[in-house]
Amino acid sequence: MLTDDEKFMKKALHQARRAAAIGEIPIGCVIVCGGKIIARGFNERLHKHSTLAHAEITAIDRASRKLGDWRLEGCTMYVTLEPCQMCSGALVQSRIDRVVIGAMNPKAGCAGSLLNILQMPQFNHQVEITRGVLEAECSALLSDFFAGLRRRLKAEKDGTAE
Repeated sequence: MLTDDEKFMKKALHQARRAAAIGEIPIGCVIVCGGKIIARGFNERLHKHSTLAHAEITAIDRASRKLGDWRLEGCTMYVTLEPCQMCSGALVQSRIDRVVIGAMNPKAGCAGSLLNILQMPQFNHQVEITRGVLEAECSALLSDFFAGLRRRLKAEKDGTAE
C-alpha cells in the first residue's frame, strides 16, 4: 500500500517521464491541495527556449491560476529532483506549505544540498521539507536519461549514430 506521499510522487514521476519523452531532462512535479492534484509541470526549457520553464515554475503558475491567488498556502509540491535556487525562491514566494522531494541534487539543489533557501529564517516564510520519497526511482530515471544521452553523444562523435 502506497502512502499519500508515494502516490503523489508517482504522479510527479509520470510528469518527469513526459519530459524525457520529448528529450528534456526528466524532472516533474505536481501540486496538491485538499488531497487533489491542482497543477502539474515538467521540464520544458529546451522546447520553450526559456530558462524559466522548470517543472516547479510551470506548476506554481498553473496552481496560482487554478486557485486565483499567488499564495499557495495549504498546498504541497511533489518534485522528483531537489529544486534549484530559482525554484526554491519561487516556492518561498508562493507561500507553499510543504515540498516533498524525490532525489537530492548535490550540484545545484537549494533545499538542503548546496543551500537551504526553503528554510532560511531570514525570510518571512519557511517551507516544510520531506526528502527521499521514492528516491531510488527518481534517481534511476535521471541516471538512465543521462547515460542514454552520453551514449547518443558518443555515437554522434564516433560517427556511429543512427
